[in-house]
Amino acid sequence: MKCLLLEGINKVASEYLKAQGLQVEHLISAPKAEDLARQKDCTALGIRSRTQITKDILNSMSPSLRLIGAFCIGTDQIDLAEAGRLGIPVFNAPYGNTRSVAELVISHIIALSRQSYSFNQIMHQQKWNKTSEGSREVRGKILGIVGYGHIGTQVSVLAEAMGMKVIYFDIVETLPLGNAQPVKNLKELMSLSDFVTLHIPQTPATKNMIQEKQLKWMKRGSFLINTSRGTVVDLEDLKQSLLENQLAGAALDVFPAEPQKKNSSFTCALQGMKQVILTPHIAGSTEEAQENIASQVSSSITKYLFHGISEGAVNFPVLNPPVLDQEKKCRRLVNIHENVPGVLGSINGLVSNLKINIQRQYLATNNNIGYLIMDMEKENTDQLCQAINALSTSIRTDILS
Repeated sequence: MKCLLLEGINKVASEYLKAQGLQVEHLISAPKAEDLARQKDCTALGIRSRTQITKDILNSMSPSLRLIGAFCIGTDQIDLAEAGRLGIPVFNAPYGNTRSVAELVISHIIALSRQSYSFNQIMHQQKWNKTSEGSREVRGKILGIVGYGHIGTQVSVLAEAMGMKVIYFDIVETLPLGNAQPVKNLKELMSLSDFVTLHIPQTPATKNMIQEKQLKWMKRGSFLINTSRGTVVDLEDLKQSLLENQLAGAALDVFPAEPQKKNSSFTCALQGMKQVILTPHIAGSTEEAQENIASQVSSSITKYLFHGISEGAVNFPVLNPPVLDQEKKCRRLVNIHENVPGVLGSINGLVSNLKINIQRQYLATNNNIGYLIMDMEKENTDQLCQAINALSTSIRTDILS
């Protein structure tokens, strides 16, 4: 089985996958869409945030492609619905870099409050400008967190440890950590906060979520930090807010359009503004985070390919059966099918006709597809696999051992 890893995924992944017997091709960059679509013999595909997996690419790489590993947190670069329809589960690492992102957010809060980035620039210009003007402690200030998920909660804990008061807003009701307090809506959060940090996904509802109207809700002299998705903030409106001194500063790690390759040229409306910190989408890019992500996703890949375990898939029914014991005289069949009535009855009828003894059977479904795992005695299993594949409802059927 061939695994194609793109975008310079940490070597921990390729080492682990090779040790498990997979053939691994490891590329540093993100290939062009047409080049990726030509990969007809790829069993598992590993990507990061830059590679766009469209409906056309999925259909071109199917049926050999059995899963996608997103070696990152977000999965909005993948057509999840189409992948699910084709029976291709997508695995990510929702916790892999949460600490790394949270630490960068905290560093931006301190840098903006103390203007350390500005002092650094002045010192490199061979100027000494020791002053306390405009430099403030973060202790006692209010931090507003938009999106209180994995990263938002980590930021909350770290901010409280520095003596900040934390409030948050999320469309999903979430249990607060420490002394953090939820607020009723985005307007309330932005109007109360000295710092606002965004931790929300890229969806149609969040596109340009922060525009002129929302920026005017913010306290005069407050700060905005975005390490979530570049489409969430309207940069021209943010620039105007900074020019009018509505906001005292901002820190951005994500942008509406980002280069595909390292050392590429990059332009942004906020370049040249001394009160703005710009970083090239590095919030989750620490060595520790990339190793964690590589380990988590590569483990999900092998668990699914060798044992059918789909725990952690974001677009697929979740089954977590026991790891297949190779010493026992049984084989594991996995079947992905359309979620319509009567499928399990048809499959069990085939099992009965072939007189195969089932040791264990597991089934999970979502709105569109069903996922079935059967552990069986070894006789006639290849014949059963062919018969199940011939059913009009079947999407994919495999024997794992």
